Amino acid sequence: MADKSSKASNKEPKDEIKTAQDGDPKSQEPTPGSGLSRKEKQQVREGVRHRPAVVYEIIRVQGEIELRRPVSALWWSGVAAGISIGFSFLTEAALASLLPASGWTPIVAKLGYAVGFLIVILGHQQLFTENVLTAVLPVMARKQMHWLLKMLRLWGIVLAANIFGCLIFALAVAWLPIVPTKFAPALADIVTNVMSNTPWEMFAKGIGAGWLIAALVWILSTTEHVEFIVIGLLTYLIALFGFTHIVAGSVEALYGVLTGIIGLDTAVFRFFLPTLAGNVFGGTVLFSVLSYAQVREEIYAES
Repeated sequence: MADKSSKASNKEPKDEIKTAQDGDPKSQEPTPGSGLSRKEKQQVREGVRHRPAVVYEIIRVQGEIELRRPVSALWWSGVAAGISIGFSFLTEAALASLLPASGWTPIVAKLGYAVGFLIVILGHQQLFTENVLTAVLPVMARKQMHWLLKMLRLWGIVLAANIFGCLIFALAVAWLPIVPTKFAPALADIVTNVMSNTPWEMFAKGIGAGWLIAALVWILSTTEHVEFIVIGLLTYLIALFGFTHIVAGSVEALYGVLTGIIGLDTAVFRFFLPTLAGNVFGGTVLFSVLSYAQVREEIYAES
């Protein structure tokens, strides 16, 4: 009897398993990802792209940090950025001078335009067009006059500091024996080419530059180890398409004024004001508003 009962008991689990398999085929299927180790599951989580709402919050928080920085910190960082961005102008001219005359020379020379931006962004210096996006998102989220005034304060300080830094760089290149004289024709050509745009063209091309810089800030907020490539590519596109950038272009305009290529009124009314408006419109009205619109419902639904 014991043997029979033992055999019976041994058969019951098999019958139960068979019944379960017959009745619910899915009950024996492994759960998705169950074959991965804990380390591999962590790699999956890290590899998932951030939702737009997460990217928005990263930039908004960074913007609030920038808005709280003291005046002196913003000013000196902005001056450093203005000086650094001058190397975009100088490197592009140097490449144009040193490369052999050919149809592809301008395409390669424009790679030099990215140099100043690489120094500024990787060096965490204050650049006005970067702050067009980072500073405006907290204002759009908070909807308070207090934050609007902070944004205008930041914009004013950083823009003035950038232009002051551009002036220092332009003075050094124009009046000090720093740059080989053989670069002078290429420097003048860049200034003449930029100033050939009408004010309306300056504004329209400024929109393109403002959009690309805002897109650059958006992309860099969630990428690692590819910053050099992203910055280099997007800023190269600004030069390749002939877009106008208020800070990088100010070095060129100031150099033109100091060397007599253009007058101050031309620099201000033909370049500076239209380009500034275009950069702000492209980075704020277009990119910032559209970025906020795509995440607005998610943010308020989660809150």
